[in-house]
Amino acid sequence: MENYLQELEKKSIALIREAKAQFKNLAVLWSMGKDSTATLWLCKKAFFGKIPFPVIHIDTSYQFPEMYQFRDKIAKEWGFNLLLAKNEDALKNDMSPKKGRLECCTKLKTEALKNLIKERKFDALILAIRRDEHGIRAKERYYSPRDENFRWDYKDQPAELWDLYVKPSEDFSHMRVHPILHWTELDVWQYVKQENLPVNSLYFAKNGKRYRSLGCMPCTVPVPSTASTIDEIIQEIKTSKTPERAGRAQDKEKAYMMQKLRSLGYM
Repeated sequence: MENYLQELEKKSIALIREAKAQFKNLAVLWSMGKDSTATLWLCKKAFFGKIPFPVIHIDTSYQFPEMYQFRDKIAKEWGFNLLLAKNEDALKNDMSPKKGRLECCTKLKTEALKNLIKERKFDALILAIRRDEHGIRAKERYYSPRDENFRWDYKDQPAELWDLYVKPSEDFSHMRVHPILHWTELDVWQYVKQENLPVNSLYFAKNGKRYRSLGCMPCTVPVPSTASTIDEIIQEIKTSKTPERAGRAQDKEKAYMMQKLRSLGYM
């Protein structure tokens, strides 16, 4: 198992280093969940303990208090440059999931990020998505360009041959780089255990339930579970037939809706 995780880590670190070499102004997104925290750790490892580019949190203001506490604690301990992407205008106009999750995600996540990218002129973002997480994400490539309108053309993506990941041209607004695309949920938890990574308390069972995937409070519910340690979570995943994102808002998780959101720039 250790050798297997080392191979996953090796490929991810190579992708991160290649992105840093190819792009002028890189940043990494962090949602405070297991995947993005593991990705931050990979960034630290890739550059010998220091993340040499900004870490972005898309702050909808609807996330769990435990997520904000975790964010501030890890940002202080790891010492990276934390940037917040927040659509203050939309929040002032009472944007919330009550207005519709497609509109809410577009305003509070996609547009918030779009504004920060324009302001800071980022040409590439590292994201912690995995192919096994959702059918639509399985269509992604390690290098995934977005056009000037922030859109993802999943039908026209750059070829990736012989582990060569090269930006196709200058005709894109920014590149999405996915260094853990080849990992699974189980891989991530086993890596978390191996590396002794910090874990948000929401992942551990309380009163017979735990959060398996973290999002905004109005759009995320816990799933039945008694797993209160990382070892127990690993065993649960090995036998569970429940989808990882079963606790997320189901209208947003439908394939058509997720594909529409992602084509507009959603994570």
